Parts: sequence; structure tokens; C-alpha cells
Amino acid sequence: MMLADKDRIFTNLYGYHDWGLEGAKARGQWDGTAGFIKNGRDWIIDEVKKSGLRGRGGAGFPTGLKWSFMPKESDGRPHYLVVNADESEPGTCKDREIMRNDPHHLVEGCLLAGFAMAAHAGYIYIRGEYIHERHRLQAAIDQAYDAGLLGKNAAGSGWDFDLYLAHGAGAYICGEETALIESLEGKKGMPRLKPPFPANCGLYGCPTTVNNVETIAVVPEILRRGSEWFVGLGRPNNSGTKLFCISGHVNAPCNVEEEMGISFRELIDRHCGGVRGGFDNLLAVIPGGSSVPVVPADQIIDSPMDFDSLRDLKSGLGTAAVIVMDKSTDIIRAIARISYFYKHESCGQCTPCREGTGWMWRVVSRMAEGRAQKREIDMLLEVTKQVEGHTICALGDAAAWPVQGLIRHFRHEIEARIDDYAANPHPEPIREAAE
Repeated sequence: MMLADKDRIFTNLYGYHDWGLEGAKARGQWDGTAGFIKNGRDWIIDEVKKSGLRGRGGAGFPTGLKWSFMPKESDGRPHYLVVNADESEPGTCKDREIMRNDPHHLVEGCLLAGFAMAAHAGYIYIRGEYIHERHRLQAAIDQAYDAGLLGKNAAGSGWDFDLYLAHGAGAYICGEETALIESLEGKKGMPRLKPPFPANCGLYGCPTTVNNVETIAVVPEILRRGSEWFVGLGRPNNSGTKLFCISGHVNAPCNVEEEMGISFRELIDRHCGGVRGGFDNLLAVIPGGSSVPVVPADQIIDSPMDFDSLRDLKSGLGTAAVIVMDKSTDIIRAIARISYFYKHESCGQCTPCREGTGWMWRVVSRMAEGRAQKREIDMLLEVTKQVEGHTICALGDAAAWPVQGLIRHFRHEIEARIDDYAANPHPEPIREAAE
């Protein structure tokens, strides 16, 4: 399985060509946009449904189905499209490349998605640290306005559509869709209870759909080339192409667009020059950004990289941020560092998350040093289960899953560390990150 160049959607992923409107048009963007809109809202949603496109922000929810949740008729409230560009998941850096090197994919996608959900306004919420990307994306939006592709009678389609760029302040929690909406409204970025869901009561109390940058950016090409083309790529129920962000112990870390369902071995061999020290030196992989459970080498090495295959391994594709760890990795300390991140980024609204994330970090940190007792391993696992599924948003789950993955696959490492410390107690505890 290898993605042919003719099937690539993001043809300027590495910024070798003109990122602006002229370059985008030369690569086929903004071609036939008005015609798609004239085909009607139902046609667009139906094509996206038939393509099998699943959300590229991590959850993998069917995009066309999500769009269809928006009310068919307006009750007087405006409809809104919100694009989640708050790319804050550790290991993930795919949306950044779209926004700075191929931004017109996203701008055109916003117009088409906005029309499909009867929205006359769209908001792109961009991560606080993305300064260059914000300038580039704003320039692309300005180019589209100047060319008549946004605003009144956008692209000559008869549909009015305005697109706004909102700059966040760098909080991970604002990547959760309802916290993002709260932040857009000028409030603290804290998740809302659901229901009501955003499709009924979202931004400013109006029907809203929140989608990831990559999800929206691929829509124009699906409509241009046809849903059958998209379905023809990837595997059943996991169709199309996907941007993979590969980091860690590989010879050439990279961002690459590949077919959904490519095997891990093929992905690393073809695009990253293999694992550092060869595949025999592979210890484990976090396949979808820091919030999904780690998978040991023997289980993942020939696994297809798609939503369903990785779910069967009790992990997930998430954002497809593939973090590769060789045998030099202190796996317990690596998970402790991830635990510290979730402790730091918890908004504090829900007690299990506010208290549990700090507790998990402290216990895993002690285990990384060996200053623990073996009975605490099961106690830690029990606490992760008390956090998971008991919070308003999924940050509690995201904090619990890495620890569960560690205990599921590397309990022997924790026990060996405890035995080693008992035999050779260290006078000073090692501190990875201070409180």
C-alpha cells in the first residue's frame, strides 16, 4: 500500500511552492466551488457521507453524519461553523503545515462546509503559539476576500459567507469543542456539560458544528474528485488519506500524507528511514498523540494504522501523531512526563480530573524512581478507572489512558524498578518536573 502522487490532497505540505491564491489555483483549488454550492446542501452532505470521511481531530466520528445534525430549517438563530485549529496534542503538528503551506484548502473547505450547514459565518480558532501560521492564514483569508471568494456572493455561488480568525491563548483544554466555544465567547476555556450539544446550542447559543482543520481541508477535494475516489483509498470504514506526524526515535522524523491503513512498518521504512538502531531496537509506540495508550513493539509493528485496527489494540489512531520509542527509552519516566502535562492542563472543573491527574503524576513519578510498593500498581490502575469516564470532557480519559497502557504492557518494568530501588535505595529522589 502506497499513496500515489496523483492521489495526494496536500500537494504543498512542505512549502516548496507558492502558498498563496495563485499557487493554490494552479494546483487545482477553488475550481468548481460555485458549482458544488449550486448542487445544494443535501448533495454536499451526501457526498461527504458517501466518502466515509471520519473526523481527523482524534475521535474519528463520521463527518457527514455530524453535519447532518445541524437543523435543516433556521428557527431565527444564525448557524455557525467553527474550525478547531488549537493543535495542542503533544506529538501532533499536521494542521500547522496545512495552515502555513496550503491554507486555501482550509479556506475553500470552510466555505463549502459553511454552506452545507446553512452557516453564513465561520470561525477558525487557532492555537496561541501559532503566530506565523496565524499571519499566513489571515493573509490567505484576505486574498480570498480580495478575489471575491469570501464575503457577499462568495465565489459567485450566491451564498454569503464570512470567515474570521480567532487567536487562542495556548490552553490545551481549548481543543475540546465546548471549551473552545466558551473561549471564543470570551469566557474561561472550560468544557460545557452535554447535552445540549453544539449542533443545537453552540456558539452564542446558536447551532454550531466544530471540525478539525484537516477534516475541513479535505472536503473540497472529495467533492472535486468524487466520493468514490476517496473510498477507494484506505481500508473499509477507514477511507481516504491521512496526515501522519512521526517523531521520536526514527532516523528521519517527518509529516507525511499517506493512505489510511498503511502498516506501521511500511510507514516508518518508507518515510522515516526506519527505527533508530533497526526494528529490533523498537520498544513501543504511542500511535495517536500523547493521550492514547502506548502499544508494545511486537503488537504494532505490522498493524495497519487506522481507527479500527488501533482500537483493537486497545489504543487509537487519534490525530495520527506517531511517537516512536526505542529501547533506550525509560518508558515509566516517559509516561510520568505525559502525566505531568495532563495535570498541568486540567482546567480544574471536575473533581476526578483536578485531583486525579496530580495524584497519578505523583505516583507514576515515584514508580519511575522505584520509590513505590507493588500493591500501588493496582491502586493506580483503579484510580485511572475512577477518573476515566467520570469527567465532563475527555481530558480525564486522556490522562488515564497513558497510565493504563503503561500498566497493561509494562507492569514488569515497574516491578523491576521497585525491586531495584529496594536493593539499592537512592539518597535523593529524581525530579523530572517540579510542582
